[in-house]
Amino acid sequence: MGNDRNRLQQIENQEGKEMRVILLNGSPHKEGSTHTALAEVAKGLQAQGIDTKEIWIGNKPVGGCTACGACGKLGKCAYDDLVNEIIAELDECDGLVVGSPVYYASPNGSLIGLMDRLFYAASSKLAFKPGACVTAARRAGTTASLDALNKYFLFNNMPLVSSRYWNMVHGGNATDVCQDEEGMQVMRQLGLNMGWLIRCIENGKQNGIKKPEQENKIWTNYIR
Repeated sequence: MGNDRNRLQQIENQEGKEMRVILLNGSPHKEGSTHTALAEVAKGLQAQGIDTKEIWIGNKPVGGCTACGACGKLGKCAYDDLVNEIIAELDECDGLVVGSPVYYASPNGSLIGLMDRLFYAASSKLAFKPGACVTAARRAGTTASLDALNKYFLFNNMPLVSSRYWNMVHGGNATDVCQDEEGMQVMRQLGLNMGWLIRCIENGKQNGIKKPEQENKIWTNYIR
C-alpha cells in the first residue's frame, strides 16, 4: 500500500512539473525564416504539454570564445552579455533547440561564437538534456550547417532528437518557408519527438532511473 501511495505521489509531482524548452533563434532577423521554423517546432512541443521560450540572439555581432579560462572560476562567461543571460535560463530548461540561417554553407557566425562560449562555460547545465538544431536556407548548405551545430550536442552527453527527415526548411523568406509543407511538417514532428523524449526522461527520474555515471575524463594529446 505504501509503495502504491508513493508511486501516485510521484505521478502527481510529474504532472505538476512545468517543463520548458529553450528555442534559440540564431538569425539576425527576429521574425524571419529561422523563427518561422522554430515556431513550428514549438507547436509540436506545446502539443506534448511542454512550454517554450524563444531567445533571439539579436542583430549585433556576438564575439567568440577567447579561451581565457575565466568561466571555470566564474561559472559563467567573463564577457557579460547575452551568453550569460542564456546561462541563467539553463537550470530551468529541459531541452534546447537551436535554429540558424545558412550563410556560405555554414551557420550564422554570431551564433557559432555564442555557442562556443555557451557550451564552454555551461556545458554541465545542458548535459543529458535533449538537444536539436534546425536550419533554414533558400537553396543549399543546410546539411553542412546541421552537422556543425549537432557537434555541440554530441560533444556534451545530450540526447540528439531527430524528426522524419533532416531538420531543415527552405525558402527565401518567412512566407516562402510556410509553403515548404514537408519542411514545416518535419518541424512539428521534431517538437513532438522532443516533447515525448523529455517526458520519458522525467518519468524515468520519477521512477528512480539515474543519469549514467561518468568515468574520469581521459585526455589524449597527439603530440606530447
